[in-house]
Amino acid sequence: MEENQIITRSLFTPGGVHIREAQEEGKESRTIAGYAILFDTPSRALYKDDEYEMYEIISRNAITQDILDASDIKMTLFHFNSMLLARSKSGKGTLTYGIDAKGIYFEFEAPHTMEGDKALELVKRGDLDGCSFQFSTKYYDLSYVSRSSVTENGVVKETFVVEKITGLYDFTLTANPAYVETSCEVRDLVDGLKSPKVKETPKEVLAQISEMRREAKIKL
Repeated sequence: MEENQIITRSLFTPGGVHIREAQEEGKESRTIAGYAILFDTPSRALYKDDEYEMYEIISRNAITQDILDASDIKMTLFHFNSMLLARSKSGKGTLTYGIDAKGIYFEFEAPHTMEGDKALELVKRGDLDGCSFQFSTKYYDLSYVSRSSVTENGVVKETFVVEKITGLYDFTLTANPAYVETSCEVRDLVDGLKSPKVKETPKEVLAQISEMRREAKIKL
């Protein structure tokens, strides 16, 4: 893989999505708010087995207001662009957002559509309390994504810290992480350590993972 190759990924931010209190007494609020991104907060395990775990962190300096304002960010439901709830194009639109010490927060008025009504009801009930976001970065460039590892009880725990994000594409209301524990997810991260120039077979991918684990243990 080339160092300057841009990889698009998704990450889940648990909790915090809520209905904002109505400003007018007696009027039902349709304002949904929360955090799409939490800074310096370890993700749940991207991958986990008996010997190895992977985590990801978004650095406080990874996202700037300029990046946000230059992006076309869609607020969707369950990762489906067809279930559009709000949108911000070049800093303008029905989706509002901002940066504070905690992370990237958002707010929007749920539209009077089937999707908007569904989102409102599910957030009210607490069924939807998290938000996933899609971003891109130069994952194989260490100045964009740094790496560190520790060994605890014989398990190598590697953390990928996203230092710079090149683009944001969507925020989505969801009850589940956007990523799952799959070999494809592992490959996206592990390939960067070896910078392979040719396409590997699944057996070669597994060999790379084993070698990376071995090297991490030796260093520690």
